[in-house]
Amino acid sequence: MRTLLASVLLVFCVSAATADLAERDPASVGMSAERLDRITALAQRYVDQDKLAGVVTLIARDGAIVHFEAVGQRGAEDERPMTKDALFRIFSMTKPVTAVAAMMLYEEGLFQLTDPVDKFVPEFAEMTVLGEDGVVRPAEKRMNMQQLLSHTTGLSYGFNPDDTVDKLYNDAELWKLEDLDDLAEKLSEIPLKFEPGAKWHYSVAVDITGLVVQRLSGLRFDLFLKERLFDPLGMEDTFFNVPPEKMDRFLPNHTWDEENEQLEQLESDEFIQYEDVTLFSGGGGLVSTAMDYLRFCEMLRRGGEFGGVRILSPKTVEYMATDHLPGALSASAAGESRSTMFRGRGFGFGLGFGVVTDAVKDGVIGSAGEYNWGGAAGTEFWIDPVEEVIAIGMIQLMSSPWPLRSEMKVLTYQALTELK
Repeated sequence: MRTLLASVLLVFCVSAATADLAERDPASVGMSAERLDRITALAQRYVDQDKLAGVVTLIARDGAIVHFEAVGQRGAEDERPMTKDALFRIFSMTKPVTAVAAMMLYEEGLFQLTDPVDKFVPEFAEMTVLGEDGVVRPAEKRMNMQQLLSHTTGLSYGFNPDDTVDKLYNDAELWKLEDLDDLAEKLSEIPLKFEPGAKWHYSVAVDITGLVVQRLSGLRFDLFLKERLFDPLGMEDTFFNVPPEKMDRFLPNHTWDEENEQLEQLESDEFIQYEDVTLFSGGGGLVSTAMDYLRFCEMLRRGGEFGGVRILSPKTVEYMATDHLPGALSASAAGESRSTMFRGRGFGFGLGFGVVTDAVKDGVIGSAGEYNWGGAAGTEFWIDPVEEVIAIGMIQLMSSPWPLRSEMKVLTYQALTELK
């Protein structure tokens, strides 16, 4: 009987979530259909110039889908048309999902943001720090949960081949480890780049957040996401392991050959895998569709509720989307483009999201209070709580050199005919 009731509830949740997002005339929510077509034209130009294989773009306002287009083809060597239900590696757009999962447990009273991380990850009880003098010393401070969620722990990613700590990350071959427990053990052996709380630095912190979720909930991290987040929101196409029956919708990834100025389709994934996965990367391991990610974003836009299911309190969402960095802290970037994702002043970081604090200083049209992030293969999203707009752009190009996010923002906001 319990199984039957759970199945009925799941069907109801999926049906409600699906029915709640409908395509509507843009004019009905204060947007111009003609002007929204400029987004499609932008995507088509990139495809026609062979800079991108295919693009999916999705814009919603007030919960209504006003633009949803697929342009181009699946891959540089795959001429089948791009489809709206294509599966994308969303990489770091996994991070907001993991942050939401953690804050669900925060609301249940299972941790405080001031709690030291080693309370839940005892492997981190005796961390060391590499000093500016090149000497490794015991860390003077313990990283806490707020720092873990805002990339201020001293952990790193291994992006800089000339950095001593990053070299250790690369030597550790983290993404070949068996699971999150092994990841924590290996990271505990590598010194921090700086004392926790001293700087903002993009890192594997969110992968450790996933481990905290796993240990506090008693559920394996991927199962927690499926049972507590994806199923209730009707996100049927979001997962770490791509099911065999959906593999035909999973797109190839690409790089841009600067020397020959051409798009190159990758034959395989170098780091994160998508079959037989056991290390569930909360920092970058998910695959999803534009529509699934819209459901996630719409839940946040509505203050933590969607399709009759409440995931978070509105106050928690508001708190997550507030800048948690000290005012004097400068941040470097990672995501769609490291040169454009952060622009210095006017941009901060909350709990799982980048946050626009001043749209003028940020350097591109938008609203203060917007929260967003992007992925290493060029996926992007933002939620504007002022204009009640959600925008999602999906491509598969590693370290994209194209300013697609800024261009898409301009073309989204110029389509507004009525302001809130």
